[in-house]
Amino acid sequence: MKKATRVLGLTAALLLLHPLPRQAAERTTGPWDLPALSQPPRTFPAPDAHADGVKGLYFDALPYKGHPTRVFAWYGCPKVEPGQKVPAVVLLHGGGGTAYDEWVRVWNSHGYAAIAPALEGQSEKPRENNKSPYPRHEFSGPARQAIFEDIDQPVQDHWFFHAIADAILADSLLRSFPEVDAERVGVTGISWGGILTSALAGVDDRLKFAIPVYGCGFLNETPIYSAALAKSGSTDKYLRLWEPANFLPNAHMPMLWVNGANDIHFPLNAFSKSARLAKGESWSCVRIGMKHGHPAGWAPPEIYAFADGVVKGADPLPRFTNHGRHASVAWAAYASSHRIRQAELIYTMEPKDWVKCEWQTMPARVDGAKKQVTARLPDGCRGYFFNLTDDRGLLSSTTMQQLGDEPAK
Repeated sequence: MKKATRVLGLTAALLLLHPLPRQAAERTTGPWDLPALSQPPRTFPAPDAHADGVKGLYFDALPYKGHPTRVFAWYGCPKVEPGQKVPAVVLLHGGGGTAYDEWVRVWNSHGYAAIAPALEGQSEKPRENNKSPYPRHEFSGPARQAIFEDIDQPVQDHWFFHAIADAILADSLLRSFPEVDAERVGVTGISWGGILTSALAGVDDRLKFAIPVYGCGFLNETPIYSAALAKSGSTDKYLRLWEPANFLPNAHMPMLWVNGANDIHFPLNAFSKSARLAKGESWSCVRIGMKHGHPAGWAPPEIYAFADGVVKGADPLPRFTNHGRHASVAWAAYASSHRIRQAELIYTMEPKDWVKCEWQTMPARVDGAKKQVTARLPDGCRGYFFNLTDDRGLLSSTTMQQLGDEPAK
């Protein structure tokens, strides 16, 4: 990795000396040496890390402040016959989390090999109590800094820089395993892992699908992160360096965006803008009342059905192909190989706070012959989206549409 280190350091230095203009940043793949990171890293055993068929390991990562680092990860694979290869997925945890062996086993149960790297320097050891941080190890890289507090450090020492590099290395390692089909590898991430997934989708073009859960781009347009960025004075640097909206225009793989309608960290205004920015085919799945957390984030069945549709040839989720408004009538066209069991318009009268707004539900009309759903928007509607549920019980959503200051007429 010595060559990679030199190239990465030079690239980072050039970025600091010559900031990318906003227009150019929207086309960048960032300061990562992709050819170097695309090589499988050296691995090391974690002899005490075994959990119900899932094993732990360490792999070499990029230097941090001049010191070598390693990343702990859980890896698991379903039982395979000799010579058989299975699809696989990289699992990116959220803030305050770590690599989860349970998450790996969930994907194994669906027929996927899976690797879950610990992205904040955590070891395989569990926390002693729920309040303490996860234990670190002698080769730990950076921990995640609250709201980019490391923004004034050299780029190669930023947590975000390392987290994306670790995810690319995990992908490279995963696809090097003989039981893994390297042409059928995807990624999913929860919360901060969803932010990383949103950026990674535009950086690592080997991935066949990407599933951000909660996390998205446009953090400067969310109440929690915009306030924190402004307070720290790092908004401009963040937007130039790490905003996923810079990378999403490069994302051409199928993507599924999963969220709750009132997620406190990632409200639907920023979430929907992110989904519309990706250049490949996008699906959304938005539920009212979805909780925020790791088990809640890997629970939706649409996640596994979507992945199966991309890499196993299974029937895909219903997909909205277009949507719009004629006066006060909202409409959406869809494609589905399954009968639509239920169609709903989800709407709100409250335009100012996308976290706290109350979403209301009303039936929508489905025309199965035209593959179109319609609903009349109530007077005073300020935002809406459609949900379709097919005969498998799987949900698909349009992105949320915001209306102007005047009611739709």
